Amino acid sequence: MNVLKRRFIDQIWVMLGREPKKPEVIAERAVKAHELKRMTNKADLQATKEHMRAHQEVSHKWRNRRWATLIAVNLLFVVSFYFDIQILEGSLSASRFIGFHLIDLNSALQVMLAHKHIINNLVIGTGTVLVLWILFGGRAFCSWVCPYHLLAEWAEKLHVWLAAKKLVTDQPIDRRMRTAFWLVFGVLAFATGYTVFEAISPTGILSRALIYGAGLALLWVLALLVFEVFFVRRAWCRYACPIGLTYGVVGIFSPLRVKYKLDGCFHEGDCRKVCLVPHVLDTVIKGRAVDVEVPIGPDCTRCGLCVDVCPTGSLTFDVKGLSKLL
Repeated sequence: MNVLKRRFIDQIWVMLGREPKKPEVIAERAVKAHELKRMTNKADLQATKEHMRAHQEVSHKWRNRRWATLIAVNLLFVVSFYFDIQILEGSLSASRFIGFHLIDLNSALQVMLAHKHIINNLVIGTGTVLVLWILFGGRAFCSWVCPYHLLAEWAEKLHVWLAAKKLVTDQPIDRRMRTAFWLVFGVLAFATGYTVFEAISPTGILSRALIYGAGLALLWVLALLVFEVFFVRRAWCRYACPIGLTYGVVGIFSPLRVKYKLDGCFHEGDCRKVCLVPHVLDTVIKGRAVDVEVPIGPDCTRCGLCVDVCPTGSLTFDVKGLSKLL
């Protein structure tokens, strides 16, 4: 098994909650690149870093595109319902786009577990969504479509600001809890015949509130955000949400990913500071890259924040197989 395949399997385990660890096997060309970096004069390297940072233009290109797309998708639901123009009907849990049925993969799984049989209409709707998110990268749903993700991103900024003032401290949780929650909600649906998760999913609550009007369920969403601001940053998305894990599994098969290039990286760490799921970027830590080019794992949300902030262009969006043809 070559190093990239071994690395890919490790990334799947990391997605399921295992903590990243230093690789046991590294490609020979990566070993040479790491050795060359160790031989580089530290003073010269630091001077180069500072020079690049001083002359780097702050880019928010991918963040702005992502925010615009997320807001536009959710507003399209609202406009379609309000003006009854039947372009995008329903909500993010289940919808219909100009006649094509779209069913959220996790919602469909919950419904079929609750009903204890495969529902043909759900299979058709989920098939369309499955193909869509395989093409766009699985957890891209989280950062490019989910309304709670946007609120949590803003809440995280407030948390980081309060932490800098030493008013709050972050309390990380074992990431294996997300896999446990995924299993628990599945068992509850099967045992009770009721889609328990849909009742508390902030994604579904916010989507329905935007379209049909606010309800008391928004208090639950508010409580989650308060918890994330004062106690655990991005607690729901990182440690609890089954939707993220479901789409992470889809991301295993996606050709669209963020790719890391070792040679130009100064390991300054800015990318990990802005990453919404920093465990996926363990490969950028000095000495961790198993090859000179390493795809970031399937738990990556493809948000583009690391691509925006990287001063050397060592992190870029890539389509598997396509770059070799160009």
